Amino acid sequence: MRVTSIVMVLLIAGGLYYWFVGRHGGPEQMAAAEAAAGTAVSEEKAPAAEEAAPVPVVVIESTARETSALLVLRGRTLAKRNVQVAAETTGQVISEPLRRGAKVAKGDVLCRLAPGARAAELAEAEASLAEAKVEAAAADRLKRKGFAAETTRMTRQAQLQTAEARLNRVKLDVDRLEIRAPFDGFLESDTAEFGALLSPGAICANVIDLSQVKVTGFVAEQEVDLIKLGQKANVRLINGIEAVGEISFLSRMADAQTRTFAVEVTLPNAEGAIRDGMTAEMLVDLPGETGHFLPQAALTLNDDGRLGVRLDVDGVAKFAAVTLLRDEADGFWVSGLPETAKVIVIGQEFVKDGRRVIGSPPNWAEQAKTVETEASGEAPSAAAETAEKVETE
Repeated sequence: MRVTSIVMVLLIAGGLYYWFVGRHGGPEQMAAAEAAAGTAVSEEKAPAAEEAAPVPVVVIESTARETSALLVLRGRTLAKRNVQVAAETTGQVISEPLRRGAKVAKGDVLCRLAPGARAAELAEAEASLAEAKVEAAAADRLKRKGFAAETTRMTRQAQLQTAEARLNRVKLDVDRLEIRAPFDGFLESDTAEFGALLSPGAICANVIDLSQVKVTGFVAEQEVDLIKLGQKANVRLINGIEAVGEISFLSRMADAQTRTFAVEVTLPNAEGAIRDGMTAEMLVDLPGETGHFLPQAALTLNDDGRLGVRLDVDGVAKFAAVTLLRDEADGFWVSGLPETAKVIVIGQEFVKDGRRVIGSPPNWAEQAKTVETEASGEAPSAAAETAEKVETE
C-alpha cells in the first residue's frame, strides 16, 4: 500500500514537470516567449497607428447647378441637289463648252445638239397631220349625208390622232436638242465638248445647288429618342463657320452594321459659303439637367473600374460614382453627387474609402507636390507641416 502511494506521487510529479518544463521550455523560455509576443503586438500597433493618420488632400466645394446638355454628332455637308444632266436624244454637240465653277440659272442652255434630219421629219409630220385633218372632215360630212359607213369615219379619226401624236413626238425630240439647267446652281464639271456625240443617258454636265445644305450624321440607338424633327441644332464646320439649322430627317431604320440612325440638319446657304462634303459637328441641345462642374483631375476609378470622384465626408474619404453629362475645355459636367459636395481634386488616388483625410482649399502647385511627396514617403515632415497648417487655419 505504501509502495503504491509512492509510485502515484512520482507519476504526478513527472507529469507536472513535463507540462511546465518540458513542453513550455522552462521559466526562461516562457519569459522569452512573452517578450516576443509583446514585441509582435507593439509592431502590429505601430502600422495601425500610422495607417490611421489623416492624409492631407486638396478639396473643392461644389454646388449643383442647372446645365443644358449637348448631344454632339459628327457628319459632313451635302448639297441640296447634285444632278448629272444627261442627254435624252442622240446628236452631236455644236455649242462651246461651259467650264466648271460657272454659275448657271434655271433654263440656261448647257449643251446644244445638231438637229440633223429633224427639220425634214418635222415638215413631214406637219404635212401628214394636215392630210389627216382633211380626210377626217370629209368622212364626217359623208357620214352625216349617209354616203359613208361609221367605220370609215372612225378610221379617219384614228389616222388624224396618229398624225398628231407623230408631230408631237418630233417636236419633243427637237426640243431635246437643247439641254438646259434644271435649277440655279454651279457647274461641277465642264459641259460636253464641242463635236462630242451624245446619246440618250450620256452626261452633258454636273450641276450642284448650294442654296441649302444638308448636314448628315448618325446618332446612337441609346440617344435617338432624345432628338425630334424640327428641333434646332447648331452646326460647326471644320473651317470655323457656324450656322443654325433644324433637324429635317431622322431615320426610322438603323444601319445594319453600326446600329446607328441617320439624321439630317438643313442649313440656309444663300451665299454659297458652305461647300459640299465638309466635315461638321451638329450640337443638339437636350433638356436641362442638374450637375456639378469639376476639373478633369477630380475623376478617378474605384477597384471595380467605375468612374467617379472621392468626397471628403466629415473628414473621411468616400467614393461616389458619377455620370458624365458633357465635357468642356477646362472640365466636365457630371451628375450623381449630392446638392453640395466636397470633392477631392488632389490626393484622391492615394486614399481609399474610410481613410481619414485633412482637406484644404486648392493651391495647385504647392498642394500637388506635398501630397505626392507624402504618398511616396520621402518627406513625411512636409505632409505633417501641411496638416498642421490646415488645422491652424
